[in-house]
Amino acid sequence: MSSRIAFRALAALAATAALSLPVAQGASAATPPAAPTPRASVADDNPFRWMDLDGLRAEYRFMCPAGHCVGYWSLVLTDEVAKRSYRGGEFFVYAPATGEFGFFLDTDIATRTVRHASQVRLVDSDFTRSHPRFEVRYGDPAQPKKARVVATATIWM
Repeated sequence: MSSRIAFRALAALAATAALSLPVAQGASAATPPAAPTPRASVADDNPFRWMDLDGLRAEYRFMCPAGHCVGYWSLVLTDEVAKRSYRGGEFFVYAPATGEFGFFLDTDIATRTVRHASQVRLVDSDFTRSHPRFEVRYGDPAQPKKARVVATATIWM
């Protein structure tokens, strides 16, 4: 008689488990998924945070080329430097140690020189990563050593 009682108890337990499984699955499906872990702040993504900037500041912007918006960091002239009077030349990025030139981002086009201080915008690139010091200069790009240094960025290694 004890085996019959054990079998009935086991059958009742199996039936209860079988009937409660869909209810438990439905309850977990109705439970909203856990909120994603908050991403590090945008400031933590700044690729220029380790640079010593003089006359430049990092700025986070959005650009939507072909309808696909992306956020990106760039270096721009500080307000004080941008307000100065500039006449008779162009802005360009120059690495004095190697004599190489970098590029600005004008809207969504890379350009070697720009005419207005408001157009100075450097993005994180091979140039900014591979030169421990680069400068924004104003003057004649054909004679970079004679051009006026407007701003600098230095990576201390």
